[in-house]
Amino acid sequence: MALMVQAIRGMNDLLPEDTSVWQQVEKVLRETVSSYGYSEVRMPIVEKTKLFCRAIGEVTDVVEKEMYSFEDRSGDHLSLRPEGTAGCVRACIEHNLVYNQEQRLWYMGPMFRHERPQKGRYRQFHQMGVEVFGLDGPDIDAELIALTYSIWKKLGIENELELQLNSLGSAEERAAYREALVKFLEAHFDDLDEDSKRRTHTNPLRVLDTKDEKVIEILKDAPKLSDYFGEQTKAHFDGLRKFLDNLGIKYVLNDRLVRGLDYYNLTVFEWVTTALGAQGTVCGGGRYDGLVEQLGGAPTKAVGFGLGLERLILLLLTLGKVAPKPNVDVYVVGSGEGSEMRMLEVSNFLRQALPGVAVMNHCGGGNFKKQFKKADKFCAKVAVIIGESEIANNSVTIKNMTDKDAQQQEYPLDKAADAIKAILG
Repeated sequence: MALMVQAIRGMNDLLPEDTSVWQQVEKVLRETVSSYGYSEVRMPIVEKTKLFCRAIGEVTDVVEKEMYSFEDRSGDHLSLRPEGTAGCVRACIEHNLVYNQEQRLWYMGPMFRHERPQKGRYRQFHQMGVEVFGLDGPDIDAELIALTYSIWKKLGIENELELQLNSLGSAEERAAYREALVKFLEAHFDDLDEDSKRRTHTNPLRVLDTKDEKVIEILKDAPKLSDYFGEQTKAHFDGLRKFLDNLGIKYVLNDRLVRGLDYYNLTVFEWVTTALGAQGTVCGGGRYDGLVEQLGGAPTKAVGFGLGLERLILLLLTLGKVAPKPNVDVYVVGSGEGSEMRMLEVSNFLRQALPGVAVMNHCGGGNFKKQFKKADKFCAKVAVIIGESEIANNSVTIKNMTDKDAQQQEYPLDKAADAIKAILG
């Protein structure tokens, strides 16, 4: 017997009961961003490797260790996208969407990172991203945070997530701070963990994001980035906080929040939960005002966020806020001569008469007991029964599958849709 080929580690199948949950969550996401007036954009999952090196940073973990990169038959160096912002910016520059223009965009799809798979963190994962170009005030930063909060409210988890907020200042302010931070880390170099030692001279701000308890204790005496802020940075951050206060969105200031990618400046934020253990960040984002120019476009203000679908869905399942939803409303059963042909005709008639109602036609024959078992298996709310008398009378018999005491009743075919509507509510 041939060996079975299995899925790649960290790249998971989503089975029908899984996709039912995903569809419910994706529907909320799509409806919410659309209600804010944002437009969908779709980018390729494969881009030139240099795009991510230039956007994310050569010395980030993503570029150094996690990207799926390869050389194609033409000798081009390509990578599966590890995040969505770089590709979205590339598309906007290439198609001239952001030069002296405002754009509010969103996308959804798979991303790829070669890291150790664990619950809620996979090698192929899915994100919804929202990106805004051409606006520089704290009001648009606040709108994006309000948008995410609106999603949590619709999903019933607004009390399960904490908003953490920080400002990374300007590039000049970070450069001055970086120098002071490196001096501090060098003074404590022997006490740092290996990751922090490596980052001290490559990406020192990422040391602030360490999970090592000993290093966290050392960092309590480290210089603060906020001490290097100028008036413009302070005004932007204060403005954002005032907007959030006015909207009633609670937040916690976290001066160790730096995010994992190099392109951020000014506002950074994360929505975190304690319900999932160590993997607590569900959504994160911030400003990246220099990225469009860095990738070859004109200087353009920009802000956005990424929302991890696996982690959001895991949170919803953990909290019991979502469950697989049956995808069949009406199940058509039948028996007797000519019933199979009539069942197909009736199924098609009902689909046209009841838009949005899922009608499944029984196939494969069998007695009524077997067919009703199938209807139960698919959690159908209504059974439509066709026998020889129904064929002769151009009628159907309708049974309410959700009410055991309800009597099944025969209706002329042209009245069947209204009877089914009444049962489905």
